[in-house]
Parts: sequence; C-alpha cells; structure tokens
Amino acid sequence: MINQNLQILIIDDDEINNFIAAKLIDKIQPKANVNTCLNGLEGIDFVKSKLDNQDEMPDIIFLDINMPVMNGWEFLDEYEKIKSQIDKSICINMLSSSVYNDDITKAEAFDTVQKFISKPLTVDKIQSLYESLNITA
Repeated sequence: MINQNLQILIIDDDEINNFIAAKLIDKIQPKANVNTCLNGLEGIDFVKSKLDNQDEMPDIIFLDINMPVMNGWEFLDEYEKIKSQIDKSICINMLSSSVYNDDITKAEAFDTVQKFISKPLTVDKIQSLYESLNITA
C-alpha cells in the first residue's frame, strides 16, 4: 500500500489529541488527508458516507476506545456490518491510553484491527506503522 495521498481518519473524543496527531502525521506525510471525528458514531457515519466514493475512504483509522456516544468497540461492531461494501483494505489501529491487558487482547480478537498503539501518538509510532504497511513518506 504505497500512497502519497493517504486518507487518514482519527476517531477520538479528545480534540487536543486529534490536533496533535494530525500535526504529527503532517510532519511525516504532508500530502495525507486527515479527518477527525469525536466519537465512534461520527466515525462510522464518516465511513458510510464514503461508500459511494471509495477513493475518499480512509486508508488508516486511528480509533480511541473510551468515547461518549459510541466507543471504539461499538465502532468496530458497526464496521464489521459494512466492511463487505468497502473495496479497500483499511488499516484500523486502536489508539488508547488504556494499559489493560483485556483491552489489548480484545483488540487482537478483531481481524480488522492491525495494531494496538498506546497514547500518546508519536512520530516514531506513526513511522513504524507506515513501515509495516510499506507506505513511503
């Protein structure tokens, strides 16, 4: 998956984390298109809104676990219902301050989750993810 114009979606209820994550991504991949949503419901609605224009579908999703309205687990349950309509492989990464082994184990149980990334997101963590996906900056 080598793509200069990456579509990245950050789903996190912390606007400051979203801002910082977008700035870090911009440092590494200035051409990336970063969108943010403040809860899982906004996130799943965003993904559904791209079903008719799959070029704008996210390549990478950073997904927080604990959010109001719809948490990360509920987002994944809803995503499972629509993923057959999605033409591209989306790399979903749990991004959480949770250090509970239960959360890490639960994330690994989802086929759609690529990695569990502990907050805070850093340039090194983003670069490591890009390398694992063969994305060139």
